Amino acid sequence: MPNRSLPQDYPVKSVGRALEILEIVADAGEGGLSLTELAHQVKMAKSSTSSAARTLAHFGLLHIEQPGPRYHLGFALLRFGDLVSQHTSLSKIALPLLHELTEQTGLTARLAMNDDGYPVFIERVDGRGAVRFHATLGQRESPHATGAGKVILAQLDAIDVERVLDESGLPRHTASTITSPEEFRQELDRVRLVGFGVDNEEESEGIVCVGAPIFDHQHHCAGAISLTGLKADMSDGDVGRLGALVREYAERITKILSGGR
Repeated sequence: MPNRSLPQDYPVKSVGRALEILEIVADAGEGGLSLTELAHQVKMAKSSTSSAARTLAHFGLLHIEQPGPRYHLGFALLRFGDLVSQHTSLSKIALPLLHELTEQTGLTARLAMNDDGYPVFIERVDGRGAVRFHATLGQRESPHATGAGKVILAQLDAIDVERVLDESGLPRHTASTITSPEEFRQELDRVRLVGFGVDNEEESEGIVCVGAPIFDHQHHCAGAISLTGLKADMSDGDVGRLGALVREYAERITKILSGGR
């Protein structure tokens, strides 16, 4: 058995204990563990072990089987595993094409995963010049004020669109952000019609982003790619041209994901 004892200077012992519980339950396999067994292995009182386990269960990281209780790994961990696998596949396929897009346009190209209706940017190829768009990778971004977010939402059914909007709201980021639900639904209709979405200074002043959706072999929206640049450097004609180009590259990635050549 690995040495799971925490060093005395461990920065956040409660986090360490939570991870230790997950590791112990994972080692137990399909049968799971009783409270007595888990408390013994983690070397904590039953009451403390139970409280920690209930907290992990609240976030879906553990599943508590009743009567018992018996502890098993939660379904949220399976989702994280799926996201990691999807991340790897998408990045491997899309990254060379992002480099092509950046080389062709001089703009910053990005790849986003669809995380339950939200865009999560996982790759970025910076454009030429002094301007760099250092958006954080690996975290959920605004679903209503980004080009990638709009095209991902546009692929959902009406119930899921409303769920995401209820969860995230329509917060105003700039004077151009769409904050009216009815106006945003009309925006999604436009996205579906043209096949790409535009963030026209809706998330950040002076920044325009154009995105198009990517689909997997089951025609589920796997994510989106986008191009980002300065509003001052673009005309309305440029936005339409870039939208068509991003859509073309998104279709190329979709073809690869679908097993095409």
